Amino acid sequence: MIKSVLDKDLQRVSGLEAATHDLTRTLAAPGIALVFLLAAAVWASFAMDHGPSTHIVVIGAVIAGYMAINVGANDVANNMGPAVGSRALTMVGALVIAAIFEAAGALLAGGDVVNTVARDLLISPEMESTTFVLVMMAALLASALWVNLATYIGAPVSTTHAVVGGVCGSGIASAGFAVVNWPTIGAVATSWVVSPVLGGIFAAIFLIVVQATITGRLDKITAARIWVPVFVAVMTGVFAIYLATKGLSRVWQPDIVTVLLLGVVFGVLGWLVAMPWVRRQSRHMENRKKHVAMLFRLPLIGSAALLSFAHGANDVANAIGPLAAIVTTLETGQGEAAGITLPFWVLAIGAIGIALGLALFGPRLIRTVGEQITKLNEIRAYCAALSAAITVLVASALGMPVSSTHIAVGAVFGVGFLREYASRRDMEGISVPVNARFVDPTQLNATPEEALANARKVERRLLVRRQHVYGIAAAWVVTVPASAVLAGVLYLGLDLII
Repeated sequence: MIKSVLDKDLQRVSGLEAATHDLTRTLAAPGIALVFLLAAAVWASFAMDHGPSTHIVVIGAVIAGYMAINVGANDVANNMGPAVGSRALTMVGALVIAAIFEAAGALLAGGDVVNTVARDLLISPEMESTTFVLVMMAALLASALWVNLATYIGAPVSTTHAVVGGVCGSGIASAGFAVVNWPTIGAVATSWVVSPVLGGIFAAIFLIVVQATITGRLDKITAARIWVPVFVAVMTGVFAIYLATKGLSRVWQPDIVTVLLLGVVFGVLGWLVAMPWVRRQSRHMENRKKHVAMLFRLPLIGSAALLSFAHGANDVANAIGPLAAIVTTLETGQGEAAGITLPFWVLAIGAIGIALGLALFGPRLIRTVGEQITKLNEIRAYCAALSAAITVLVASALGMPVSSTHIAVGAVFGVGFLREYASRRDMEGISVPVNARFVDPTQLNATPEEALANARKVERRLLVRRQHVYGIAAAWVVTVPASAVLAGVLYLGLDLII
């Protein structure tokens, strides 16, 4: 009896310790994020030399840091999700690589696109400096809140579209509907459809090519020794062009001939490096699809790292671009007509915030993109990553405003729907028409139980989880209007307070 009571007491203590541990883990991430935001506020106060508008810059720095955390938590899943979902990287490894390359891209080549955002989306002649500051502040806070909500519910959304919606909403609240450049908004809305469709099509095409050249061959090892270096060459060439035209646009803007030559040179170098590596790795490898797929693991990790670098270089402006506009406006006294400068301390808040956000809150979205849409292996994930880079380049060349988030998720959808189509086609190939004169009895359902088993087998051929498709698509559609409405409300509130 005494032993039984003691066991119960020990179980209660053990349960209390487990609950305390879980609560501590739950509160640790928000606590660390709060410390970062306080540090950003202190840094901003010293950077502005305690001028009369220091409090506005401090508020803007806190909001920018909050937005940077949300960019890291949501957007990084697009690059690392396929690598984690295919088991090419562990979650910890993905977070470390993404944090390093995202921060490096933001600090070394962080783009300053706030001039484009302000001048392309808002067409009013000139705003007063106070009005412009409030427009940017409301837009930044609204987009951060929306991305935070999307991350909480597990929906990968476009932070660029959230910022676009925020700027438009706060601009409308300040000067009416005429202030918005509606053709530009129409182009953004078109990208809702174009981005995922292009990403899915390219990813499916690459997967078909890999199946035709390697995994569909009888001698997969020999085919892999020939074709894997070719795919690596394509990857290195494409990413060289990608980084030259997108990721390093702030520090280097080469002409088209230089860019193409750079792509060819790095493609050849990738092929020369991959040839002996593939032969060495495949020397004792079994002639099976699962083993051949492992040859794509290292290229997949490299592509994820390069995508993270390019993402940090480009999308850090979503977090700190409006803050840079606020700082420049307060220093010069001019509104949207001012040329926006990007101080290092502003850029550092964005870089550190993105790295911190992905480390603290990124795993949930990484699992959504990598594991909960469709099953990925190294080959499918590699096709999705390569598709993302090529689609952005093609869209940029055609002048289409596309979202890297939509492209990456669309690429995952593309490989999933291709597998589903191929699986259903294989099943239809062995089916028997019901009006056939001579029917093989083995093809019919002998019992209701067998009919149920076959129905479940067909159901399992839905290799893309439909609920995630519908949920993500709905989040995409409402991102711009939701951010716009929220920004308009916040602008009106800030206008009364400040």
